[in-house]
Amino acid sequence: MWWPATLVQVSLFRALHEKSGDDEKGRTTRAKFFVIALACSFLWYVVPGYLFSTIATISWVCWAFPKSVKVQQIGSGMHGLGLGAFSLDWSTIAAFYGSPLTSPFFAIVNSLAGYLLIIYVAVPVAYWGFNLFGANKFPIFSSHLYTSRGEIYDITAIVNDKFELDPAKYAEQGRVHLSMFFALSYGFGFAAIAATLTHTVMFYGKEMYARFRASYNEKEDVHTRLMKQNYDDIPGWWFHSLLAVSIAVSLVLCTVLQDQVQMPWWGLIFASALAFVFTLPVSIITATTNVVSIYTPGLNIITEYAMGVILPGRPIANVCFKTYGYMSMGQAVSFLSDFKLGHYMKIPPRSMFLVQFIGTVLAGTINLVVAWWLLTSVKNICQDDLLPAGSPWTCPQDRVFFDASVIWGLVGPKRIFGSEGNYGSMNWFFLVGAVGPVLVWLAHRAFPGQGWIRLVNLPVVFGVSGMIPPATAINLNSWIVVGTVFNFFVFRYRKKWWQRYNYILSAALDAGVAFMAVVLYFSVGMEERSLDWWGNAGEHCDLAACPTARGVVTDGCPVF
Repeated sequence: MWWPATLVQVSLFRALHEKSGDDEKGRTTRAKFFVIALACSFLWYVVPGYLFSTIATISWVCWAFPKSVKVQQIGSGMHGLGLGAFSLDWSTIAAFYGSPLTSPFFAIVNSLAGYLLIIYVAVPVAYWGFNLFGANKFPIFSSHLYTSRGEIYDITAIVNDKFELDPAKYAEQGRVHLSMFFALSYGFGFAAIAATLTHTVMFYGKEMYARFRASYNEKEDVHTRLMKQNYDDIPGWWFHSLLAVSIAVSLVLCTVLQDQVQMPWWGLIFASALAFVFTLPVSIITATTNVVSIYTPGLNIITEYAMGVILPGRPIANVCFKTYGYMSMGQAVSFLSDFKLGHYMKIPPRSMFLVQFIGTVLAGTINLVVAWWLLTSVKNICQDDLLPAGSPWTCPQDRVFFDASVIWGLVGPKRIFGSEGNYGSMNWFFLVGAVGPVLVWLAHRAFPGQGWIRLVNLPVVFGVSGMIPPATAINLNSWIVVGTVFNFFVFRYRKKWWQRYNYILSAALDAGVAFMAVVLYFSVGMEERSLDWWGNAGEHCDLAACPTARGVVTDGCPVF
């Protein structure tokens, strides 16, 4: 398993260390190409990042039909189906799904299949065809929570002073409703987590068993032998000690601060066990498809679902359980990817371990300090209804994280996806996800000559919706197009160029955007200097966020 994402870093390190004379046949060295591409990315980002932000979300269909709610719902890349929408901003293209240049084409095709299934089949049929769950009372795409009247749900009205659910106030406020996009993304997430388990067992079960036996019998491949011949391995007690200390400290916090974290000690043990069980199958999917662990595939949902059933009405407990059960798994997958990078670059394993440990401590501390500073210094941060159009401080991921704590923790799955909620039918997606890979495997066995069948990866097909929202159609449209151009057309017709420069280009684009983003923030962002003109006023699809049900009154929207 090659972990495609690591190849970008490998290519970059090789480019930075290759000899300056390595330009046989007049070719540009990779180091020079990296510098040129970085400079271009750096200079270009000032356009979508400050001068003309609308080109980050070009939804031309809305411009052609400025007064039609339905057409804008179809054409909006931020609040609708995104038909024809595209982006000229690399930070938008790679925002939620990583660089499309690093994903193998078969993974892009699987992502495209899942994208078409949810965006252009499931959502239109459910919203316009059957009006499922009264969907047209709400925007077609939104991460907000709503009342049955189409109004924004007042979360503070149903929380008591202990940050727990007040049943009486909840009964008064009524059930929580979701946009059609949001509801279906959870359904596809259910399918993704079930498909991950069955897909891994059906397609990689024998390989996992063989690798386990090889490890048990101390059979090693050539790369492992080379690493062991040159470097000391990491002692097992380093991992065991770190695990024991981490769990012990967390148990103390859960016990001493139980009123604050709301999660009992056994919840921590259960979350750790879930992370342990799912790390292997999720790692296999990530290592073979480059589907980044942040949305591979639905473990966040299963952790939220489990704790929501066990301890409903406790949102902080749900967030803590999700952190230990899901995010610890994501970190584990990330660390495994780093060790694979060390394998490729022949980095001493002990050095890699120490760098990971120190980096985690530093990053965790700095992230907390920066987050606290932003929350206290940026006016109206994360309040999208109070921020100007095109503001970078809408915090889409944090909004979804908060809404998830309400759905799964405060209100609880029983009141939303259970007998007391509107979305119980979403649970059937678990069955779809569990059965789907079995059918693909049977088809592969029945038609062994059709190699493309094995490339059908249902965890990716279903899991592509795992980041919708906060990801939107504009992100996926552009990601799929760019990925197809480079990993199909360029790979097929300019293979030598692709082999030499593709991953270098990916690294340069990322670096250029990152450097310019810092420059823009400290030069104009801190003092809130902005250019007020049409090109910085969002995507110009104001009606896309409107409901279409009769009698629903929403500010800025026509009443049908």
